[in-house]
Amino acid sequence: MEITDLEPKRLWKQFYDICQIPRPSKKEEKMIAFLQNFGKEHNLDTMTDACGNVLIRKPATPGYENKPCVVLQSHMDMVCEKNSDTKHNFDTDPIQTWIDGEWVKAKGTTLGGDDGIGCATELAILASDDLKHPALECLFTRDEETGLTGAFALDPNLLKGELLINLDSEDDGQFFIGCAGGIDTTVTFDYKQEAMPEGLYYFELKVNGLKGGHSGGDIHLGRGNANKVLNRIMWMTMKATNLHIAEISGGNLRNAIAREARAVCAVPASYRDTLVAEVNKFAATVKAELSIADPDVNVEINTVERPAYMIDGDTARRLIQSLYACPHGVIRWSDELEGIVETSTNLAAVKMIENNQILVTTSQRSLVDSCKRDIANQVEIVFTMAGAKATHGDGYPGWKPNANSKIANALAATYKKLFSKEPQILAIHAGLECGLFLEKYPKLDMVSVGPTMVGVHSPDEKLHIPAVQDFWKLIVYTLENI
Repeated sequence: MEITDLEPKRLWKQFYDICQIPRPSKKEEKMIAFLQNFGKEHNLDTMTDACGNVLIRKPATPGYENKPCVVLQSHMDMVCEKNSDTKHNFDTDPIQTWIDGEWVKAKGTTLGGDDGIGCATELAILASDDLKHPALECLFTRDEETGLTGAFALDPNLLKGELLINLDSEDDGQFFIGCAGGIDTTVTFDYKQEAMPEGLYYFELKVNGLKGGHSGGDIHLGRGNANKVLNRIMWMTMKATNLHIAEISGGNLRNAIAREARAVCAVPASYRDTLVAEVNKFAATVKAELSIADPDVNVEINTVERPAYMIDGDTARRLIQSLYACPHGVIRWSDELEGIVETSTNLAAVKMIENNQILVTTSQRSLVDSCKRDIANQVEIVFTMAGAKATHGDGYPGWKPNANSKIANALAATYKKLFSKEPQILAIHAGLECGLFLEKYPKLDMVSVGPTMVGVHSPDEKLHIPAVQDFWKLIVYTLENI
C-alpha cells in the first residue's frame, strides 16, 4: 500500500506531493514555486512576500461570509537528518515513505511530517470544493527550523484574520496555547595543527544507536546525547594518560539532540590494552544508565591508521574539559504549568571546520525570557573560561499562554464532541512561530494543534495514521462550525 491509498486520500495525496519536493531549511525555493503554482492552478489569491512566505486566500463558502476569517499556518521547511549509512541528498532527492502498521515512516531519513502534514492539510482544504468554511488565509512560512526567518520577516499588514490555527504540534488531543522562547549560543576554538607522533596506538571512538529527537519536545525524556557520551570517555582517558586528538565530530542541527559522535585519537602504545578494557567497561556503564531512555546506545573502539595531524594539546585539553562542564538537558521545571519544562539547554553539535577552528553549537529554551538569557550566559561562561569565543544569536520570543483563548477552547470542545475524549490545553517547551506572530498581530487569538508524530528531527520520525484521520476531522469540523 502507498500513502496515497490512505484515508483521507485528499490529505495524503498532498503529503505525498510535498515529500517529492526537496525543502531543507533556507533552501525552500522549490517548495515556494510549488505553492505559487498551486494557488494559480486553483484560481486563488496568492501572495509571496520578500522573505519567501506564501499566503493563499480562499473566499468563504456561501452562507459563511459573515463568519470570522481563520488563518491556517504551517512552515514549509523540514529538518534534514539521515542515518550515517543512508545515501540521500536532501537538496535533490524525494523523501521515500513507507507504511509500518499504523505509522508512516521514511527510509533512513527524517520524514518531514514536521511540518509537511500541516502544509498538506492546508492544501487539501484549499483544493476541496465540498467543504464549508469561513474566509481562509493559508500561510506557509519558510525557514522555521533554523531561525524562524519567515516569521521574523512576516509583513505586519499581511494577515486580516484574528483567529489563527498553527498546524505544527505533534500530539493528538493536545492543544497548545503557549511556547518557550529560544536562543543559540555558538562557540569557536582556534587550534594549531601539529604532526601526529609515531609509535602510538591510534584509534577511533564511536557513539551511535541513540534516539536523538527534538531538543525542545524530547529534552525531558532523558535520552543520551552522543556529544556528552563521547566527551565523557575522552575526558576519562585524558585524565588517565596522554591523549592526542586528530578528529572530533558529533551531532548536526542546533534543534536536535545529538545521536552520533566520533573521534580519532591516539594514546601511548603501552596504554592500549587498558584503554580497550576501559572503553568496554564504560560502554556497559552507559548502557545500564540509559537502559530505559536509550537502550540501544553503542560505544565502540576501533584501530585506525596513524593520522597525519592532530589538534594541539592545550586546545584539546580545554575543549574536552569545557564540553564535559557544559550543561545539557532540563535545567528547571515550570512552577505554573505542571509537567512542563521551563528551561533547558542542548549541546547540539561539535564540528571541525576550516581555518583550524572547532565549532560548538548549543541552543537554550525557556518559558521565561530572563531564564533563557541566564542559561545562555552560563553556557557562554563555561567556554570563555576555556579560552573560546562565544556569541549569542538574536533568539526568538516565547508565547505567553492565554487560558481564555476562544479558538483553543472551541477546538477542545470540538475534539471532545467528536471523539468522546478529554483534551489537554497546554504550553509546549518547543519553539513555535506564534510568539513572533503575536508581536506583529497583538489581537491574534491562536492555538497550535497537530496529529501524533514521534521521533521528529531524527530518522526515527514517524506519523500516526489514525491520528492524522482524527486531525483532519477536527480541523474540517471546526471550520464548518466556527
